[in-house]
Amino acid sequence: MLSKLKGMWARLVSRKGGASEGPAISAVEYKGYRIRPGPYRSNDHYQTAGTIEKDTPEGVKEHQFVRADTYHSRDDAIAFTVLKAKQIIDQQGDRIFTSSAPANSTRQRNSPLTGSC
Repeated sequence: MLSKLKGMWARLVSRKGGASEGPAISAVEYKGYRIRPGPYRSNDHYQTAGTIEKDTPEGVKEHQFVRADTYHSRDDAIAFTVLKAKQIIDQQGDRIFTSSAPANSTRQRNSPLTGSC
């Protein structure tokens, strides 16, 4: 079980796996956040997964998540990923970017516009 979860996480972080199957998925803007659905194939189903991003003066902050929900259809998985991301945003807001948040992964990318390295 643990190795399966590690494999799913590795595919999400590396942007490999089912996320590259089919046409590109457009980001969805919601309350100042950018939702990037990234479901991937796992045993004939699509796993709910995605990234929530927010532009800040310090750079782009990212929160990646994977949920246990799976769908036969890629489109259904994308739709549910967006709904789940909106729920995360509504419930936690910017706390998803803190290390104490009940999150899968959070990181900050430096923006080339801020001059940070």
